[in-house]
Amino acid sequence: MPADDQEQVVRFADMLSAMGTEPRLRIIRLLLAAHPVGMVVGEIGEDLGIPNSTLSHHLDKLKNEGLITVKREGVFLRYAANHAALQELLAFLYAECCTRNQVVEPKNVTCCEKDLP
Repeated sequence: MPADDQEQVVRFADMLSAMGTEPRLRIIRLLLAAHPVGMVVGEIGEDLGIPNSTLSHHLDKLKNEGLITVKREGVFLRYAANHAALQELLAFLYAECCTRNQVVEPKNVTCCEKDLP
C-alpha cells in the first residue's frame, strides 16, 4: 500500500474510532441536523442529556479528529459538524464500492453537495 494510502487509512480509522461511542455518534448526528449553523454546548447537552463534564470530553475528541469545528461567540462555544471531513470519510469508504463489477460509480454514492446550502 502506498504511503499516502496508508496515511489516509490511519486518518480515517482515527475518525471512525472517535465516532465509535454512542454519545459521540449522537453528537455528530445532532450537529449534522443543525448544519450549517451548529449548536452551543448547552444546547447539545440539553438535547442529548449529557452532563457538561462528559460532553466536553466527547466534543474534544471529535474536534481533535477534525469531525467537528468550534467557534467562540462571546462566552459560548458553538460547535458544528465538519461537513467536508465527513464527506471525505464517506468518499473513502465508497471509493472502491462496486468497482469490481462496475455497478455504481463511487462519486454517485457520495455526491450530495448540490443539496447543501
